[in-house]
Amino acid sequence: MATSIIGFFGTGFVSLGYSVLFKPIASELGLSRAVASMASSIQSVGQGIWAPTGGWASDRYGPRRVMLLGIFCLALGCIMMNFISSLWAFLVAWGLVIGAGFSLGCTIITDKAIINWFVKRSGIAINTKFAIQSLSGLLLLPLIAWLITTQGWRVTCIIAGVVIAVVSFPLVWFFVKPHPPEYYGFLPDGATIKGEAVGANQIIDKGANHASKAEVVGFTLRQTMKTPAYWLIISLGYISGLVMPVMGVHCIPFLTDMGINPVKAAAMMGLITTVGVPARLVIGFIIDRVKTGHLRFIMVVGYLMQAIGVTTFLVSKSTAMIYVWFLLAGIGGAVSFGVQLPMFARYFGRKAYGSILGSWQMMNVPIGLVAPIYVGWVYDTTGSYMSIFGLLAPLLAVSGVVACFILPPKPPAQISDVPRIV
Repeated sequence: MATSIIGFFGTGFVSLGYSVLFKPIASELGLSRAVASMASSIQSVGQGIWAPTGGWASDRYGPRRVMLLGIFCLALGCIMMNFISSLWAFLVAWGLVIGAGFSLGCTIITDKAIINWFVKRSGIAINTKFAIQSLSGLLLLPLIAWLITTQGWRVTCIIAGVVIAVVSFPLVWFFVKPHPPEYYGFLPDGATIKGEAVGANQIIDKGANHASKAEVVGFTLRQTMKTPAYWLIISLGYISGLVMPVMGVHCIPFLTDMGINPVKAAAMMGLITTVGVPARLVIGFIIDRVKTGHLRFIMVVGYLMQAIGVTTFLVSKSTAMIYVWFLLAGIGGAVSFGVQLPMFARYFGRKAYGSILGSWQMMNVPIGLVAPIYVGWVYDTTGSYMSIFGLLAPLLAVSGVVACFILPPKPPAQISDVPRIV
């Protein structure tokens, strides 16, 4: 629950809130949409730079200390936004500082904290977190839009920084455990240790045996990077790389360009995350009850739903069809992405989970850097997002095809000791 609440505020302001901040900041600083999109691109770079180190540190030392550092950077970056008056200051505050804070405080490290405690129930555990934080689209995004409209974006950023710090620091300190349950005499999934276990090493071994009964083997990072599954999952980020900047950065600018007021546009964008709440819970329940080899087919369904959604809008280009698009995008996105993180856990285990996710995020830096700027450049040169929307459907359909081939990896030839991560 603690990681869910932290993600609620972090995702609501950073991932979703930037779409509301986009036009006011670009207007005040005199930036084109391509240039304003650079902040999102630099943020992806900042996340990619810090993710491998943060992931390794969470595996080696536990997630608590890493998350505390991340929350500090996130709150600091939000407050710094009040003082920016130039492009470079904007890129430093939103791109680098907030990017580092979001990466270390709200994303892969929180997922590592959850996976430490769940093996057989990793699907519902991870997706419950995402379901709760997805409520930020319904509850937080309209509030951010209202604050920007009434108080201005600078004051809104200060409020966000203070709220994130006040709420998140106590949650991390008191509720995020620095080690897996074996260190406290427990097993994952709430299981109890049967028989005698003398010493930490024997308790850790019992945890590894518990995971092996669920056919989950702990890969090291190097072993993971030698599997086709790892690289196929990364390829999905490149093939469908335009989806995130369209839905996360340029969504509200697109809606307000159609004459929709910012608060209503924020509520419409919130539909994407709101419908994902029940979808996340359902998909988490299903994931824990299907064979590991069938997870990829669930992912295929998610990508195809998103492709159908954007195609529906392109056929009529009406406001009514935007709701259909966002509905299918929200459910389909929840399904496809809701499978990915549990898939990493089921395919590669929890031993090096933080390091694996960190390397995955780093590998996605190039597409995260280029895609938002490209979408903004297309708008600046054509005056419309329609040509970008036309690319989304085929790219999402291809992503569904690629997902079919993400087979579970064979267990490594040599199972290393539990403390070995890399």
